[in-house]
Amino acid sequence: MGSTAQARALKNYRKRLSKRGMARFEVLGLDSDRELVRAFARRLAENDPEAGEIRASVHSRVAAPDARKKGGILAMLRSWPLADLDLSRPVVNPREIDL
Repeated sequence: MGSTAQARALKNYRKRLSKRGMARFEVLGLDSDRELVRAFARRLAENDPEAGEIRASVHSRVAAPDARKKGGILAMLRSWPLADLDLSRPVVNPREIDL
């Protein structure tokens, strides 16, 4: 028997992500940190020079001996100075819809 449509769709989706150099993964954390982690992941996925700087800074913090304990990345993300991180979205006017 062949694979189900859902299994094929998932396989194709993961293949397309892989071609873009992306991977899907799951992390555990506090529910209150959900949007922070998502925004952080979106920012890194842009893969521009600023994302590279953020990645290098985070890597240096996580690679420190005190960050190797359990929960180190979460503590690092909470202490991150968000003032220099631009997570703003462009304002888009709503479309007019004829009903």
